[in-house]
Amino acid sequence: MHKNISEIIASHRTLREKVAALLREAIIQQKIKPGERITELEIASRYGLSRTPIREAFRQLESEGFLKIVPRKGAIVAELNEKDIQDFYEIKAVLEGYAARIAAEKITDAEIVQLERLNRKMKECAAKMDVAGLTKNHNEFHNFILELCGNDKITAVVSNLVQQFLRFRFFVSSSSCLNKMHSDHDKIVAALKEHDGAMAEKCMIANAKLGREVLMKEFLSVQEDKR
Repeated sequence: MHKNISEIIASHRTLREKVAALLREAIIQQKIKPGERITELEIASRYGLSRTPIREAFRQLESEGFLKIVPRKGAIVAELNEKDIQDFYEIKAVLEGYAARIAAEKITDAEIVQLERLNRKMKECAAKMDVAGLTKNHNEFHNFILELCGNDKITAVVSNLVQQFLRFRFFVSSSSCLNKMHSDHDKIVAALKEHDGAMAEKCMIANAKLGREVLMKEFLSVQEDKR
């Protein structure tokens, strides 16, 4: 029996998304390095796929900030720079600060318990230098607060930015910053527990600023080592 047009479209979209997910993960884990060129032909040969969903996956990753499509050269993994770090944390501080202020008004005791659990997991991962676990729980902690805010647009914007930035976190994962990444979270939880929106916003902004300072320092250190 032939597939109808909606099934064909859904199947094709799924294939594009699978290719995009594979490449995104390879970029995040530094298996494909910043500045490295990848071609449709190479990916098609590696995975036995036609070039159309690969081309569409490239465009999707370009829109997400992972790739740059250069005429006659193909796709190049986008490099991160100091301005990327500054811009990322400026946006993150404003949006997550607002989300924390709104979340403080409506958060329940059960939701506080969930945040405390994620915070404990982060500390355990940091102690074991478990980068993957730390990053996962760190993002879940912040995403949980974004969801409590109830603004889907803010959640989507921050989630997209964080997704792009995961590769930078991996890039500096062996550094001493792991023990500092969760340092303000106890204060954030305490402010939310008191339903103090102004303090929750202040603590969230401080956390973003700390993240920017730590990662900027590590980024510059790694760049210096490359020279």
